Amino acid sequence: MNKKKDKKKIYIKTWGCQMNEHDSSIIKNILYKEKKFTFVNQPEISDILILNTCSIREKAQEKLFHQLGRWKKFKKKNSNIIIAIGGCVATQEGENIYKRAKFINIIFGTQSLHKLPQLIYQAYINKNLIIDIKEKSLKKFDYSPLKQTKKKFTSFVTIMEGCNKYCSFCIVPYTRGKEISRNNKEIILEIKKLTEIGVKEIILLGQNVNSYHINNKFNKKKYNFSDLLYSISEIPEINRIRYITSHPMDFSDDIIESYKYIPQLTNFLHLPVQSGSNKILRLMKRGYTIEVYENIINKLKHIRPKISISSDFIIGFPGETQEDFEKTLNFVSKINFDTSYSFIYSKRPGTRASKLEDNTSIEEKKNRLYILQKKINQQSFQWRRRMLGTTQEVLVEGIAKNNIQELYGRTENNRIIHFEGNPKHIGTFIQLKVIDINYNSYLKGIIK
Repeated sequence: MNKKKDKKKIYIKTWGCQMNEHDSSIIKNILYKEKKFTFVNQPEISDILILNTCSIREKAQEKLFHQLGRWKKFKKKNSNIIIAIGGCVATQEGENIYKRAKFINIIFGTQSLHKLPQLIYQAYINKNLIIDIKEKSLKKFDYSPLKQTKKKFTSFVTIMEGCNKYCSFCIVPYTRGKEISRNNKEIILEIKKLTEIGVKEIILLGQNVNSYHINNKFNKKKYNFSDLLYSISEIPEINRIRYITSHPMDFSDDIIESYKYIPQLTNFLHLPVQSGSNKILRLMKRGYTIEVYENIINKLKHIRPKISISSDFIIGFPGETQEDFEKTLNFVSKINFDTSYSFIYSKRPGTRASKLEDNTSIEEKKNRLYILQKKINQQSFQWRRRMLGTTQEVLVEGIAKNNIQELYGRTENNRIIHFEGNPKHIGTFIQLKVIDINYNSYLKGIIK
């Protein structure tokens, strides 16, 4: 009897942010431990198709149904195929998905991943739709990380779920729920387990990581995000700490102060600002001004003069005038952002912003986005130019995909750099001199 042949073949497709990617890795961990499943990279040969969705961008639902249309063909050929839809769109839309795609079997939520084996077994027995989207817990993290022998040098670790900010444009509080923080001891234990497979760089994940906190029931003392950073810094094997995403409202002085005492915190920060106009920030319900944001950055630069800042921008938000857009461009120059994620505003049903009047044409929004991205690309190039000739500490991650004669790694300020070297360097920190750059984020180095 071929045990591997008897295992159900699973294909997982993931859309969205790092949180979705990490959720998909947890799904794999959960199903892997059942020892009755194997994972494949081709949907057409699968027994179980899982789609982990994101609802941040506009038309997420239509993208979902286009994908389901492709999978419907597989279902017609084999009616025993199980199709499961999870993630933010699943949580948001629930049974409405089934109304347009009656061939699906399971709809599961962002916090009910740990129930997937049970849901799959039910689906084989019960041909009716199975929905589980109301779970509000952190039980899924009991299945992370996966015990494995394969070496890994950088890893995501989710520290909290949900958001309490209710920005007027954002659907996350409705799909991920209110903020809930993981127990700090569980987080530290997970990171220590990851060091056993070679992890040296940790990226902390959450919708708003710097709002992380645990209340001590005994002495009523709050254990917050900066406390967690100090705890992680005490793990000898962890040489770098990164985190995404944080919110300016919760970027308190104790977090800023930690950059003075925790060398493992990298000289790179992603801190979304969304707009350089206070009027638009008020409409967005962001809860801060550009002056508050700038003050945070100035305090950080006082401690870490070479820190580079990345951000998010929403262009064409309802009510944004040309003057508002010009303020954003000026703010981009003033802060001197290194990189950014920038998008045209997407109306999300159920959010407060969806009710605002929007008089800006899509053509004008696209033009503004082009101007903003061009400006940030130019600034990013200048940041790379300043790296030319400098020596950078690099965590070597593997062999370059486009050239097996080269290795690649990541600098402290989140740049990928290629160099010629011995594979024995993989998984180690080395000093590289930057000898070449180009306009498209490319760096080349030589070993010092």
